[in-house]
Parts: sequence; C-alpha cells; structure tokens
Amino acid sequence: MDKQLKPKNRKTKKMLFLSIPLVLLVSLMLMNLTRKKQVNLKKESIIIKKVIKGDFEDAILFNSTVEPKTSVLVNVIQGGSVSEIFVESGQMITKGTPLLRVYNPNAELNYLTQETAIIEQINNLRNIRVSIKNQQLNLDQQLLSISNDFKNAEREYELDAKLYDKGVVAKNDFQKTSQEFSFQKERTTVIKKSVSEEKKSRETQLSRINSSITNMEKSLNLLRKNKENFVVKAPVSGLLSSFNPILGENYNQGQSVGKVDVLDGYKLVAKVDEYYISKLDEGIKGSVKVHTETYDISLHKIYPEVVNGRFTVELLFKKDSLSKNIKRGMSLKSKLFLSNNSKALLVTKGQFYQSTNGNWVFVLNSDNKAVKRKVKIGRENPFYYEIVDGLKEGDRIITSSYDDFENVEEVNIQ
Repeated sequence: MDKQLKPKNRKTKKMLFLSIPLVLLVSLMLMNLTRKKQVNLKKESIIIKKVIKGDFEDAILFNSTVEPKTSVLVNVIQGGSVSEIFVESGQMITKGTPLLRVYNPNAELNYLTQETAIIEQINNLRNIRVSIKNQQLNLDQQLLSISNDFKNAEREYELDAKLYDKGVVAKNDFQKTSQEFSFQKERTTVIKKSVSEEKKSRETQLSRINSSITNMEKSLNLLRKNKENFVVKAPVSGLLSSFNPILGENYNQGQSVGKVDVLDGYKLVAKVDEYYISKLDEGIKGSVKVHTETYDISLHKIYPEVVNGRFTVELLFKKDSLSKNIKRGMSLKSKLFLSNNSKALLVTKGQFYQSTNGNWVFVLNSDNKAVKRKVKIGRENPFYYEIVDGLKEGDRIITSSYDDFENVEEVNIQ
C-alpha cells in the first residue's frame, strides 16, 4: 500500500532563502574591513622626490635687515610743547647740536622759585660766615691785648725783683707787682685755652657752612643747567633719523623724539622662527651674500622674547672694513652654521612634513603605487630633511601635502 508524502516545511525554505543575502553582506563587510584604504591620484597632482646620500649642511637661512651698529635715542629731558625746531631728519649732526626747544611755563616758574630760594640761603650762610669771622677777629684782638698785659706784668715783675734784691723797691710794691704778674699769667692761660676751644668750634662751624655753600652752589649750577634742558641737544655725533616733531606737539619727560645713528659700522637684525631658539648660541658663525661678495658674520645677541612665533637676533660683520657695499636698510639673506657638514640620507623638504610631523611617508614600491611607511626624521636645513631611519638611498617618496588623503594606506598613481 502506498504511503502519503508530507509537503516540506515552508518555514525552513524561507529561512534558507533569507540567509543567503545575509552571508553575502557579511562577506562584503569583512572584505571592506580587511581591504586597505586606497586613493587614486594623478601623477601631475603630486611631487615625487628620491632619497639621496650627500653632505648635510646644518644651517639656517633667514632674511635680515642692515641697521647701524650703534644707535642712540634722543629723549626729551624736560617735558613740554615744541616751540622751535632747528634741524630735520636725515641730517648729519655733531654732539651738542640743538635739535628743538620745548616750552613749559610751570617748569620755568618752578626753576625760578628754586633758584631764588637757593640764592637767598647762600647769602644767609655767607652773612653768618662773615659774622663768625668777625667774632674770631675780636677774640684774636682780645688775646693780643691780654698777651700784651701779661708781658708788661712780667717785665715789671722781673725789673722789681732785681730792684727789690738791691733794696731799691719796697717790699709792699714788689708784692703788688708779683701779684699782678701771677694774675696776668693765670688769666692768659685760662683765656688762651678758652679761645683755643672757641676757635676750634668756630672752625668746625665755618667748615660746615662752607660745605653747605658749596653744595648749594652745585645745586644752583645744576638747576641752571637743567633750565637748558628746554633745548633738546644731540647726545652723540651721527646721522639723525626718525626725527619728526611738530610745532605745538606735547612731549612728556623722557619721551623719545628720534635717534642718532653712529657711523661706526653696521649690524644685521633678523626675526627667526622659535624652532631654532634652543639651537642658537652667541658666537655662532655664518655668512651673508651682498651682490657677488660674501661676508663672514657671527651671532652677537639673542633676544629670547618670542612674539608671534619668532624671536629677534643681532649679527655682526667679522670686519667692518669689508662692509663698504652694505647700506642701511638693505634686506639680505643670512646663513648661520649650526654644526659642520656630515654625510647623511637626505630628502628634499616638502609639505608632507606638516601633514605627518615627519612620522611617516608614502613610499613608491612601483611606478604606480605608493604605500605608507613609518620613518624617523632628524635634523633639517632650508633645503633638506635628514633621514635617520625607515628609508634607504634611492627610495622615492611623495613630498607634497598629504592633507587630502592622510587617512589612506595606499596611493594609486595614474
């Protein structure tokens, strides 16, 4: 007897039918995850450079400006408004040349008041000095008179003593003469001691008065000299520059109105990237080219203050006599040598460094494909990076910017 066949489970068929697309989707996802990210680029849009071996010149290049070796600021000593201008900017001037005059009525009145007070004090001290000298003269006269009285008493005593011995003078008269002599002797001793002490005291007083008068006279001379500060004068001889005052313009005390460039040679002033602030030291040698001539220079001064990512340095020419072709205000390309030349693997500088910070590069493994590779970059100069690790001589790398494809693993070059 035949058996009746049961129909297949429709649910199982449906699950099998749905699982096939799911398996395909998972497979595609796995393939995408394991597949390296790529980008297609035209050869014309990138720059390719070869790694070479050569002499690495450890140097930096920067623009520098020629300035006078020595410049002295011209400052207003006494503030006020400009009443007269005697010279113009760009003139050669000598030390002490009047440049301008300022007007300040309050300061002038103050100087006049001080001058009057000092003169009055000096006159008072001089009168006291005259009075002390007159008193000293009177004491000297009194001392002369007392000394004369003593000598007279002494002479009479000696004479009466002789006559008394011969019995010519009475005893009573001799005793009077002897008493007078003793009195004058003691009197002279006491008064001489008193006058000597008084004289010392007056000499001390006169010395102090003379010292005070001398100091006041110095103050008076200084005050009168300060009155001359209403006229601003050249502090040194040289070329006057940055001098542009206007009649009626007000300047405060100590404010600069210009500068004088001393013609004793030139220096170079430059702004250098802060990257080099730890690499530079005073005394480092370098060179600068002017037309067809090359001049030796050295780093003279470093200003450590960094402004907008740059700091200032000053450089001096090795011999000022060689700088005849150099003029103030010229812009020159200066070079400083950080160390001696050495053999190294080199690659031309490019924008790739800004994209990777020198940690990796795209290296060509064929004419139409480049892959990402880790590298180590050491020193740099204006033209090359020094390759420390990761590349060998002859390798070709992409040196243009990676900003548009820095997240890919391979570059297909078309």
